[in-house]
Amino acid sequence: MRAYQDMVYSTAVRITGSDAHAEDIAQEVFLRAFEHFAQLRDSVSAGGWLKTVATRMSLNHLKRYRKRWSFFSELRRDDDEGEPPEIEFPSGEDLLAELDAEERAALVERALRELPEHQRVPLVLYHFEAMPYAAIARELSVSLAKVKSDIFRARAALVRRLAQNPSHGAAPEAGSAE
Repeated sequence: MRAYQDMVYSTAVRITGSDAHAEDIAQEVFLRAFEHFAQLRDSVSAGGWLKTVATRMSLNHLKRYRKRWSFFSELRRDDDEGEPPEIEFPSGEDLLAELDAEERAALVERALRELPEHQRVPLVLYHFEAMPYAAIARELSVSLAKVKSDIFRARAALVRRLAQNPSHGAAPEAGSAE
């Protein structure tokens, strides 16, 4: 089970955007794993089971504690009519080409945490958890159009954050506050 602790924690932190909440969720996931240890001990699918439980528990956490963003984010402004405008996204190679994989991952994780929850959660579920749009809409109890719009806007916001990151092109400082 120790081999999966980073995966469980990173899944929870990506979805919740909080180290403290992710630590609590990871503990709960491994308590559940302990309860099912007899079935998981020799299972080749233990990692998948843990990732699924971490995802479900993270989403349940957000459902219990989120600040009613779904009501307010469903309200449309006059300039939101129709499809989102086309935006040219620089490729990841262009933005982060000079960084190694570990530095890129740290920058993306940091930028993800800065996104508002209503954008971060669908983006993480789509790109990191490989959930289809329809499943995300069902899980978050929002329309399919809202999921697509939030993911589109989250990508744009993520690109802007990565492009404007003060440590872009340099290794993240040790001990820097997030």
